[in-house]
Amino acid sequence: MNAINMRRSVRAYQDLPVEPEKVELLLKAAMQAPSAANQQASEFLVIEKRSSLEKLSEMSPYSRLIAKAPLAIIMLGNADRMKFAGNWEQDLGAAAENILLEAVELGLGAVWLGVQPEQARIDAIRSQFSLPENLRPFGVIAVGYPIDQNANRFVDRWDETRVHHESL
Repeated sequence: MNAINMRRSVRAYQDLPVEPEKVELLLKAAMQAPSAANQQASEFLVIEKRSSLEKLSEMSPYSRLIAKAPLAIIMLGNADRMKFAGNWEQDLGAAAENILLEAVELGLGAVWLGVQPEQARIDAIRSQFSLPENLRPFGVIAVGYPIDQNANRFVDRWDETRVHHESL
């Protein structure tokens, strides 16, 4: 539960690259996520080149922080592998959470930036990376070493008034 309790959206990063072995661990964590009928329709585009990160940061008003991140992972759904096409967003949501939790385990900070269902964001990513039609942009996760060493910290969100047993 430590990673779950400590995870926060981290939006400011040190000017340090994320080591390739850590990038691989983030992607392995994503691929361990559950998916509908085990369709495993997720793909990941790893972005580390500064010019690409800067252009990607223009995707929306909320994505400007990507320009200063050392790494962004674009989560994609591959329509050719979707057995249950109505569940791909749920599958990628689970993969995104796994990346965020693994980032905490690795001493990194990360933030999930929504793309789907915002057509302008989808189009920006599709255009920038010349994506084929079968690859559907879902979200972007910016990753790096937090400037604030206490960025990942426990904040108690427990609220028993939001829990209902058997009826409301």
